[in-house]
Amino acid sequence: MNLWTPLFVLASFATLFGVNGDAYVSTARRFVLTHALSPTLQGSSDVSLAALRRQDRDARNARGVMTRLSPEEHLRRANIYHLNRAFDEAQEHWQALINYYPDDPRVAEALLGIGRSNFQSRHYSEAYDAYDRLARNYPSTKEGREGLNFSAASLLRLGKASEAAERYIEYVNRFPNGERAESAHLNAIDSLREAGRLEDAIAWVARTRQRFPGTPTETNSIFAQLRLEISEGNWKRGAYSLDKGGNREDAINAYLAVPSGIDSYYGWLASDRLATLADKKRALVGDRINRNGSQATSVADRYPAPYRQVIISAAKARKLDPRFVLAIIRQESVFRPLAKSPAGARGLLQLTIDAAQKYATNAGMDGVQEVHWRCFRPCRRRWRLHTMAARTM
Repeated sequence: MNLWTPLFVLASFATLFGVNGDAYVSTARRFVLTHALSPTLQGSSDVSLAALRRQDRDARNARGVMTRLSPEEHLRRANIYHLNRAFDEAQEHWQALINYYPDDPRVAEALLGIGRSNFQSRHYSEAYDAYDRLARNYPSTKEGREGLNFSAASLLRLGKASEAAERYIEYVNRFPNGERAESAHLNAIDSLREAGRLEDAIAWVARTRQRFPGTPTETNSIFAQLRLEISEGNWKRGAYSLDKGGNREDAINAYLAVPSGIDSYYGWLASDRLATLADKKRALVGDRINRNGSQATSVADRYPAPYRQVIISAAKARKLDPRFVLAIIRQESVFRPLAKSPAGARGLLQLTIDAAQKYATNAGMDGVQEVHWRCFRPCRRRWRLHTMAARTM
């Protein structure tokens, strides 16, 4: 979360609840003056973004083309724009560095930025072009390794699963100890599965387990194998698989073995399923569900009341579990409507500007800009939680 946020939230709530807001604003001003030179704060604040745009207007020539700045300055400005998800403006500076300084070693960093920003904005063809160029032209650098890995991810998003798998496999073979080696193994398995190359996928499960024994990566590869078996209708393992396979008694025992508690997602799922399955063990299931209810009641004060009703109404309208939406909001913003992350995500559910614009029309909002007061007031006038609930679907 943005380091500015607690002060502005504090000042806002002081005003709302009749506390002396001037004292809090003064504190915020002292904080601004003390930390004015902090690169992190400069990069992620709305004030610094507006100032940078003014500088860019002055840096253009009569034709509107960005003039030559130092490589460091092009990168600095690109990174600030990228932090705020202003992808087009970030790409302009990365491209300017490439055009003005084609032999500079930081061209690799600029290409990586172009690839990432296109990937984040779901322009996967353009992302692939940048990543592929990076992998081919800078193979001995960290940026080149990143390019190879994320060119595979771009291919997968483009529906080219078999080509993506080959790229992941190439990464593993060329860089067995690379930064992305573990995820490349797992992504190779999933890409092969999506490509319908099931025997190859199973072989990579075995290879991954052998390469990373006793690690979370081995565990994830076992899950990948389970997904393979389920995709083939092979219901042999686990409570859900036993349930789907018609083995009711063993499924009930397996569901009961899943630890219960309000902090366990799978525990909730197991309890919900047991409520419909367990005729002979109704007492055990009842005790389990009652424990969950008691725990939920005891921690209800973690979820502030001001937004509860609008959240419940919006969630039910979209057939979502309100507890799920509440949990996401608590995790994302701790119910601070003014929260802003270093990546430019805002509000209760930490919507990025591109996500907000995607759902704005259905929420009754038009022309959402990067700074829009209604994004921070979920209970006022036309704003509804529908747009944020839609993000969870």
